[in-house]
Amino acid sequence: MPDLVTKSLDIETWPDFARLVEAHNGVWGGCWCMAFHAKGEGWGKSAEKNRQEKECLVREGRAHAALVFDGSDCVGWCQFGSPEELPRIKNRRAYLSTNPSLPDWRITCFFSGKGYRGKGVTSAALAGALDQIGKLGGGRVEGYPEDTEGRRVSGSFLFNGALSTFERHGFTRSRPIGKHKWVVTRTVP
Repeated sequence: MPDLVTKSLDIETWPDFARLVEAHNGVWGGCWCMAFHAKGEGWGKSAEKNRQEKECLVREGRAHAALVFDGSDCVGWCQFGSPEELPRIKNRRAYLSTNPSLPDWRITCFFSGKGYRGKGVTSAALAGALDQIGKLGGGRVEGYPEDTEGRRVSGSFLFNGALSTFERHGFTRSRPIGKHKWVVTRTVP
C-alpha cells in the first residue's frame, strides 16, 4: 500500500490535478470532473472547454476536491461541494421523488489513476474530503454510492464510490435511488 496524503484542489494543486486528468485522456471522455457542476457553455462541446471551465471554477474557489498524492504524484480525488456548486446528480428523478431536504454538502465522484485502483485511493480521498468539509464548517453530507455486495461491478460504474467504503467512513443508508444505488448520509462537525 502506498503512503497516501490528501490536499485540497486549489490553484496551487491545479497543475497536479491537470496532469492526472491529461494522463487519462480527460477522464470519462473529457469530463474533467465537470458532469456534476451546472452546465457551462462548454458542456458537451469539447474536453478543452471542460478543462477551461474547471480551471476557472478552481480559480474562483467554486470547485472542491480532496486530491490524493503518493509522494509528489496526484493519483486520485474525491469531488465534493454544496448542492449549489454541484446541482447535477445521477438518478436525479428517483432522488427528487423522495422529496429530499438538500444536504449541506454532496460527494459526487471519485477517480483513481491507473496503477492505483484497489489500493485505498478512494478511501483516502473520502477521508480527505470529510476533513476538508469539517474545516469548511461541516454539516450534513450526502453521497450516492453503488452497492457492490455479492456482485462484480466494473470500475467504470463506481465513479460515485462503493457503498461499503462510505459505510466504513461512518455514513448510514438513507434511501435507495436505484437498483443498487443509495443515498447515504453523515454529519461532519
